[in-house]
Amino acid sequence: MSSARVLVAGASIAGPALAHWLRRRGAEVTVVERAPGLRPGGQAVDARGVAKEVIARMGLDAAVRAACTETAGAHMVDVDGNVLETYRADDEGGDGYISEIEILRGDLSQVLYDDTRDGAEYVFSDQIAGLTQDADGVDVAFAGGGRRRFDLVVGADGLHSPLRAMVFGPHERFVRHLGHVLAFYSVPNEFGLDRWLVEYQESGSGRSALLRPIQDATRGMAMFSFPAAGFDIDYRDIEACKRLLRERMAGLGWLAPRILGHLDDTPDFYLDQVAQVVMDRWSSGRVGLLGDAAFSSSPLSGQGTGLALVGAYLLAGELAAAGWDPQAGFAAYQARMRSFVEANQEIGRLNARSRDVPGPDAEPGLAPEDWPIELIERAINGVELPAYAGVPDSGAPAGPPVTSRALS
Repeated sequence: MSSARVLVAGASIAGPALAHWLRRRGAEVTVVERAPGLRPGGQAVDARGVAKEVIARMGLDAAVRAACTETAGAHMVDVDGNVLETYRADDEGGDGYISEIEILRGDLSQVLYDDTRDGAEYVFSDQIAGLTQDADGVDVAFAGGGRRRFDLVVGADGLHSPLRAMVFGPHERFVRHLGHVLAFYSVPNEFGLDRWLVEYQESGSGRSALLRPIQDATRGMAMFSFPAAGFDIDYRDIEACKRLLRERMAGLGWLAPRILGHLDDTPDFYLDQVAQVVMDRWSSGRVGLLGDAAFSSSPLSGQGTGLALVGAYLLAGELAAAGWDPQAGFAAYQARMRSFVEANQEIGRLNARSRDVPGPDAEPGLAPEDWPIELIERAINGVELPAYAGVPDSGAPAGPPVTSRALS
């Protein structure tokens, strides 16, 4: 077919990024999002290595950098606030612990939505209720009562993807818990934050608390982490999640009691398990998956956003290069992404193990400075970005192909 009608589920980061590239490749795009609008705030997300090149090819480098947190670096502190270790944003060429491009998830989502809302159809407060595939397309029933037909459907609806469960099977089959829980929420900046992230890790317990600056200097973003082998609270039950956080953080020192004092007045609380999604294949017929829905590497990899952005570029490019044939396009996308995904998932697992509370017979986890250099390089730059010469592109020139330094 010369073009395609594509339905994308999810309007966080992967979905709007895919909408950008699908439109440039000539597709008609509809994005459906069950929330009534974009979710603000959230954790700070990073773009490193090859993901920065994707942002540049989107023509969004200036817009993304204008919305960045502008964090200068990070101080690791003891319980009294004394600095133990310092990381700077220009370490490792801007691809270190604090990334050169660091932006709140909600702010990046807004940049991507602003870029695509005039060229793609967005439908909020609705979701896919059911779908039926045949040789020529997908009939989709929406929870709001509508029915429409598309050539392709892509789930970019996150770790707990309803579309993945609908088409591929229950969450338990694919979601791998890493034994930790993270919570994020914004707080008034009564802590003197000024472009520096500050983190306290309690020795021997696996618990940590951090504060980070955001663009709004009157506020900051807090994050708590704690080990939890069996996590069975619904992340959508905000009050239950807040109770859990208070219980697990009881007695934590440093600034933790003051930060927890803002739990009831924060507008953007979020708590969830640290988990990965591991699947043999990211497509079934005319339905594919992207981002955390397909290959969550967990926040502990620091690369979930990079995987979403790179995946969006490759998925749209490979589908268009295959003439919108789903079998060929999805297979080529998976072949290009697989090694990159696996490297980032290994980074996430290493980071989780380094935070584990060691048992009497447990092997101690590797500290980040001891992780294999080759693995880190493959996780940041280990994927090729073809130029897709000959494939339609209604946007700016995509630039020359980028060949992975890790694989070349």
